[in-house]
Amino acid sequence: METTNIMIVGVGGQGSLLASKLLGRLAMEQGYDVKVSEVHGMSQRGGSVVTYVRCGEKVYSPVIDEGEADYIVSFETLEAARWLSYLKPDGQIVTSTQQIDPMPVITGAAQYPDGLVEKMRAAGAKVDALDCLALAEQAGSSKAVNIVLMGRLSHYFDLPDEAWMKALEAVVPQKFLELNKNAFYLGKHA
Repeated sequence: METTNIMIVGVGGQGSLLASKLLGRLAMEQGYDVKVSEVHGMSQRGGSVVTYVRCGEKVYSPVIDEGEADYIVSFETLEAARWLSYLKPDGQIVTSTQQIDPMPVITGAAQYPDGLVEKMRAAGAKVDALDCLALAEQAGSSKAVNIVLMGRLSHYFDLPDEAWMKALEAVVPQKFLELNKNAFYLGKHA
């Protein structure tokens, strides 16, 4: 198996680290070598957060370079657009349509760009955009956006739901497990 490169991008506090743990656990349980790396940028203040998950027969480095990501999983559309240059020409973006204003927008120095999904598609990217926040709220918590995204991402992997559930059970506390299972299936079947 070739190495699969997944970038998880978002804003601090959205649960990208849990999503990367879930993917890492899933890949390990399938017998793959896995490397996970976190890159924080003022995540405590709502800044950009990037996590790399690489899995394959043998993975030597946790870092994904420009043009190497098979998947970009984005918690927010501007973050997906910001990291677009890291996507392979035939790569896939899975993004929430949620918009979180960055500091320049909050201070009035800039405006949030319009039509980002259309612009990414016009640039040649395959974009699977979904209102993950609404689905997470439907599951029972706005904090479950990360697991809704994982459910959506599961479409692109030839793995049974049972494998995803086993990994989910390993990384999510028992008291939140049912909510997160619901979030996963809502993302998967949206």
